[in-house]
Amino acid sequence: MLALLGFATIVVFLFLIITKRLSVITALVVIPIIFGLLAGFNPKELGEMMLAGIKQVAPTGILLMFAVLYFATMLDAGLFDPVIALIIRSVKGDPMKVIIGTAILTMIVHLDGDGTATFMIVLSAFLPIYKELKINRLILSGIVALSVGPLHLVPWSGTSARAISTLKSDAVHIFNPSIPAIIGGIVWVLVVAYIFGKRERKRLGILEFQYNHHDNLTEAQRELRRPKLIWINAIMTLALIITLMKGWIPAPALFVIASMIALLVNYFKLSDQQKVLKSHGTNIFMVSSMIFAAGIFSGILTGSKMIEAMATTLVSFIPQNHAGWLPTLTALTSMPASMLFTPDAYYFGVVPILSQTATQFGIDPLEIGRAALLGQMTVGFPLSPLTASTFLLIGLSEVELGEHQKFVFKWAWGTTIVMTIVALLTGSLHL
Repeated sequence: MLALLGFATIVVFLFLIITKRLSVITALVVIPIIFGLLAGFNPKELGEMMLAGIKQVAPTGILLMFAVLYFATMLDAGLFDPVIALIIRSVKGDPMKVIIGTAILTMIVHLDGDGTATFMIVLSAFLPIYKELKINRLILSGIVALSVGPLHLVPWSGTSARAISTLKSDAVHIFNPSIPAIIGGIVWVLVVAYIFGKRERKRLGILEFQYNHHDNLTEAQRELRRPKLIWINAIMTLALIITLMKGWIPAPALFVIASMIALLVNYFKLSDQQKVLKSHGTNIFMVSSMIFAAGIFSGILTGSKMIEAMATTLVSFIPQNHAGWLPTLTALTSMPASMLFTPDAYYFGVVPILSQTATQFGIDPLEIGRAALLGQMTVGFPLSPLTASTFLLIGLSEVELGEHQKFVFKWAWGTTIVMTIVALLTGSLHL
């Protein structure tokens, strides 16, 4: 019964947001409460689940609130202006070059394994170009989402860390065998970028592109530019990313500190600081409110044991005589599973069950971990309504979640399929 209610919660939620019957934030809160009541839980029990979920996402909420503020401050100060100017000179009005360039830059930036920082940096640089050339903004959100996927398998990403921890293994046994699959995924993403680029070039043509980023700034934006501080801001941002990667300071605290220093360095006057805060307040609120609403959603599904019941049900569908297909099936379903399970729920709830099942069938349980990483919250995280960074991606790209999911889902699943085939061919997975 719990499994049925859990699947119903997910299906109803996805239906309502894709058809735009409810806003995402409303659906994240209302739908799980309704199904929680149907499952027989009283308001007090649901309240405790919701509070537990909010507490779980609170560090992420704080992280993204102040990450948005930090990179918005850098954008206002003009840190990314030279990058935008270089790209503009290179693409010369060719949509194909813009889209392929978006993919390449995203992959390079995402070597740090942090989706939030990647989305902030890449989208801040490319959104003005997409607007000027009139390239479909769904392509911007889509190609960025696709490009972070294969690189999110790096062992220092939160997703890989969960898999390694769950299976009590290390990067040598989980990550290294997956390197050929990652390369296959990168090649696939570049092919998709070429396809998107060819379509947009056919639709728009190669334009006379005389766009000058500085000339198109408003007077208010020019007042906030700090060209003399660009090297200080660049060093500060580099130090931030290195500190983030090394884990010297917890990420939420790091971004709180960094954003305050950035404001103080660039805008010493209180009036200027207030301008920056007010101009980005709506975006910060939308991102943070969505995160805490998602905490209620995941809190109820986890606390009610619906997720655990769904995992057990999925395992029961595997026929004994087809057990050898378990790693491959795990890989092929891993990307869509990002729409159903949070990374904690999947890697700490589903993967242990699947790996234990694999062991009983004489299959190396590490193959389950490698298979899961080919899609679940790696390729799939920029589409999932259960991850906060998805809302940052669509917010900065100025697109709707349902439209983004419909546009990019098949291409993202294609990434997982390609990576699975390469994994099978190179022996990372076995039939």
